Amino acid sequence: MNNVRDGFPAAYTRLGSASFTEFLGHVAPELLPGHRHGLHEVDPASLPAPHATTIVALTYPGGMIMAGDRRATMGSQISHRRMEKVFSADAFSAIGIAGTAGLAMELVRLFQLELEHFEKIDGTLLSLEGKANRLATMVRGNLPLALQGLAAIPLFGGYDHTSATGRIFSYDVVGGRYEEREYHAVGSGGVYARSSLKKLWRPDLDADAAARTALHALMDAADDDSATAGVDLLRRIYPIVARVDEEGFTRVPDAELRGHAEQINRDLAETAEGEGEQA
Repeated sequence: MNNVRDGFPAAYTRLGSASFTEFLGHVAPELLPGHRHGLHEVDPASLPAPHATTIVALTYPGGMIMAGDRRATMGSQISHRRMEKVFSADAFSAIGIAGTAGLAMELVRLFQLELEHFEKIDGTLLSLEGKANRLATMVRGNLPLALQGLAAIPLFGGYDHTSATGRIFSYDVVGGRYEEREYHAVGSGGVYARSSLKKLWRPDLDADAAARTALHALMDAADDDSATAGVDLLRRIYPIVARVDEEGFTRVPDAELRGHAEQINRDLAETAEGEGEQA
């Protein structure tokens, strides 16, 4: 065992915290998202960096739903139509990303590794509150790049085993962490999605109705925000919708989303027809 230890730098064998981000900050800080060499001297407007947009989340009794559209934009162009913006952070939490796509994806991978590292070192899952706090620290570490216009803002949520409920946390660029009640949305279409959720969310939603509500909010946001995609039935491109409850993280199948989208369109058509008859 001593021979194996002797083959590693001292930092790799020294006792420390269960935080992988803290370890990386000591061993190779240049690998952290907020410490990229050379980026601080570059004009962000000159970088061909795709941006991810609208993420929505809402709670229902016993869980939470998080959903994100699939479009990434680069200026006035659509750079990707099938980008994934909602991920499993661990077995009982989800993270959605908005902002500079490359940095946001890096933040997600580092956060996933952070939680996995903690679980291996401590032999237990971090509490949902603890996960939210760890993510806030990581967002704060990206502040130097955010001040240069390269911001990556996550939306985090999951199942809290202590209270047996779904919870949602939002963040600002300086790492401020805020717990959101009932629902929230971030990204360029976030204001439109929140307006939609304000009308559609109810405290008695079940998991199926909550998924349909999240999808409806994204479709409403897509009507007013060119950077947000709704449902593309022709190309069969559907938003990523994930459910997190006592069973863990589950992605809602596209077949279910297609059914929800068709029902939403029928409801909208009936409403428009009724308004036309009244006029």
